[in-house]
Amino acid sequence: MKNKQTLQAIISLVALVCLLAGWFNFFSPEINEFLYQKIFFILIGISFILMAPTLSNRNFIYPMYLSAALCIIGALIPTDSRFDAMKTIGLLAGVVISIFNRPRIPRQQ
Repeated sequence: MKNKQTLQAIISLVALVCLLAGWFNFFSPEINEFLYQKIFFILIGISFILMAPTLSNRNFIYPMYLSAALCIIGALIPTDSRFDAMKTIGLLAGVVISIFNRPRIPRQQ
């Protein structure tokens, strides 16, 4: 399990590098577009797949897999398609699921 978490962290960091490269235009416009619109979302989808089995709330596992699928499939759809927003929906859903999955810390009175 520790190896999966480490792998997920590495994939997330590489995805962040792709996002930053796309934002700051480190490369040619074609490469920036590829990193920012394709590779970033595929890596985030893979990260969500690795995260899903570790979720403490079992009700969130399949929605996290669905979020991952939306990210990956959306990244493979041409950017001029009307279904291109699918990857963004998957990203937002995965982030929301991961936020609501955080363990609650009981308050002391």
